[in-house]
Parts: sequence; C-alpha cells; structure tokens
Amino acid sequence: MNVQHVSRSLPARKRIALVAHDNQKDELIAWVEAHRDRLARHELCATGTTGARLEAALGLPVRRLLSGPLGGDQQLGALIAEGGIDVLIFFWDPLEPMPHDPDVKALLRIAVVWNIPVANNRATADFILASPWLDAEYARPVPDYDRYQQARAEAP
Repeated sequence: MNVQHVSRSLPARKRIALVAHDNQKDELIAWVEAHRDRLARHELCATGTTGARLEAALGLPVRRLLSGPLGGDQQLGALIAEGGIDVLIFFWDPLEPMPHDPDVKALLRIAVVWNIPVANNRATADFILASPWLDAEYARPVPDYDRYQQARAEAP
C-alpha cells in the first residue's frame, strides 16, 4: 500500500531530547557543553540521571523524565508520537548489552515512524546542530496515518 504524506511544521525553537547510555554520558555532557549557546535557544528534555547531569553542566532547565530502563524511553517515545519532541540526540553504546534493548529499539523505531531527526553519535549530532533547519521552522513530511489506517480498515 502506498502511504501518502502530510506536512507537519517543526517550530524554530525545537524540543530536543538528549539521552545517553551509562558509558556514553560523559561524551554527551562534553558535547552539550561545547554547544551550550546553541542548545540554550531550544527546549531540552532528557531521561533519568542524564537530565540531572545536563542541568548541572549547562545551568539550563531540562525537562526530566524517568530513567530509560524504568520507563523513560517509553515516555520519550510517547512524546515523539504526540508531537512533543522535534529532535532526538541519543548517544547509545553499541558494544554494551542493555537489559532494556527492546525499549531502545521501540524509541528509535517511533522516531523513524514520525520522521524526526535522530543522532546516535557525536558526528551526527554535530551535523544536526550545524543544520540551518535547527533554528528555523521546518516542514517535516510524515505519513498520513489516518488515511493509512482507514485504507487498512476497508481492505478485505
């Protein structure tokens, strides 16, 4: 079935989620400190202890969710689905098995479903931060899931 797309506007002031696995928290903190001035123009959100560390390092308000393994990843996924997160910066550790891997996979999946920019490492995060779209309104194409669901319901 061919899915149609609709345009959803991302505001100039983005809602940026910042997440890091334990072995990547120091890397994320170093990255946000290097980009504090640019990030200060946006709303920040983070899971668990990452949020507390970010607030301390940046001196900026950070909306703090639960720790990832305790439901924070799922809270973040719900925010993405509801249109409450515009960009996901998630420094994950690909070499360390995580007990909440299904939650992480679900989070990354929902970010793709709703077509939001995602960075999983410092290089990609740098590219997103350097984008002229970060501080400008952006017309983000997303699948028209209402039409998709209606077509599936009508299918034999």
